[in-house]
Amino acid sequence: MPSPLPVAFTPDLRATMSARLGGMSVVQGQASPGLKAAAVAIVVTPCDQGHAHFLLTVRASRPGRHSGQFALPGGVIEAGETPDAAARRECLEEIGLHLAEDSLLGRLDDYETRSGYVIAPHVYWSPGLAELKPDPHEVALVKHVPLSVLNAPGSPVLEPGDTPGRPILRLSVGEDNLHAPTAALLYQFREVAMHGRYLSVAHFDQPDFARR
Repeated sequence: MPSPLPVAFTPDLRATMSARLGGMSVVQGQASPGLKAAAVAIVVTPCDQGHAHFLLTVRASRPGRHSGQFALPGGVIEAGETPDAAARRECLEEIGLHLAEDSLLGRLDDYETRSGYVIAPHVYWSPGLAELKPDPHEVALVKHVPLSVLNAPGSPVLEPGDTPGRPILRLSVGEDNLHAPTAALLYQFREVAMHGRYLSVAHFDQPDFARR
């Protein structure tokens, strides 16, 4: 089966994504006891061939939640901080990437996780190829993933979950398989920013290992 065609990193791509995200009516989560507000960044950046990529991290292996799992850069929103500011701060702290205030293209729907977070996903444009400096206590690896892999035929795959009406989403990224919440956020990013069609992902569930 042929690989999806590369997506060129161009000003037209930035303008198109910004317009599509700007036209989206974002669904924001409702604050409730026991839920922590968090923000993550989907960073669109070039590779040396001029193709558009996004940044995906592998969390460091350590005691605690989500050890060793794939994730987007991000974390808990601090008191007095906007979700946008939190996502940019976490990018700097986790992977050493500075994102200017005007790098924001838009945001996607909030996603409530089984582990007690409401995630606000933000999409950024990073034109530079500066060397990243991951914090080894937080991040084991940063992967530059071609946007084109999100268009792989047959992906995503829906698997039966343990809650009626909430299938488990699996998204193929090259040789890796991602699950919600990361897979759900990237799936909505693909549909909205890359293809201009709205799709809710709130009902997609996480596998057991991603709930811990």
